[in-house]
Amino acid sequence: MGMLPDEVVPVRLMATVWADTGGLHDDLRTREDLDAWLDEVGIERGSRSSAAELALARRLRDAVRRLAAQVTADDRQSPTVDLDTALGDLNDLVTRLPVPQLTFAAGKLRESSSRGTSPVVAGLARVARESIALLGGPDAAKLRACHAPGCVLYFMKTHPRREWCSVACGNRARAARHYEKIRSTR
Repeated sequence: MGMLPDEVVPVRLMATVWADTGGLHDDLRTREDLDAWLDEVGIERGSRSSAAELALARRLRDAVRRLAAQVTADDRQSPTVDLDTALGDLNDLVTRLPVPQLTFAAGKLRESSSRGTSPVVAGLARVARESIALLGGPDAAKLRACHAPGCVLYFMKTHPRREWCSVACGNRARAARHYEKIRSTR
C-alpha cells in the first residue's frame, strides 16, 4: 500500500489507533503488527522487532498523539500520557538516531555509525525526528483532529475545504448534522 502525497509517517503512526462502531482498535498489538507497519511505511523492510521495540513504538505513538492533541487543541478524549512524559519520550527516542562519523582504518577514511542501534529502533528514531519536524515546524498549522462522530484520527489539511480525515468521516459528520437538524425541528 503506497502512501498518499499528503500522508506523513507520524500521522500514519498516530492512525494505528482508530475507532469504529466496535470501539477503539490498536494496530500495534503484536511484534508482527509493528513489523508489518514498518514495512508498509517503508522504514525497515523485513525487520523483526522485539517486545521491547514494540513497547517503544507504542510509547512513541502515544507521545506523538498527545503532542498532536496539544498542537490541535484536541479535547476529544483524555490523553494516555501527560505532556511532560510525551516530550520526554519523543526527545529520548530521537537521541537514538545513529550519527555518522568518520573513522580511519587500514589507511582509509570510512564513514561509520556512532551507535550499534537496532534497525527497528533506528527506524523509530527517524519517525521521532519526523514527528519533531511536523509538530514543531511550519506544517504543524496544517495538522487537524478529525471531529467526525466517533473518530480519533488526525490528518494534514491539504485543501482549504478539507475538514475530516476521510470521505467516510465527512459523510458521517454530514449525516449527523442532518439528523440533528431534523430532530430539532420536530
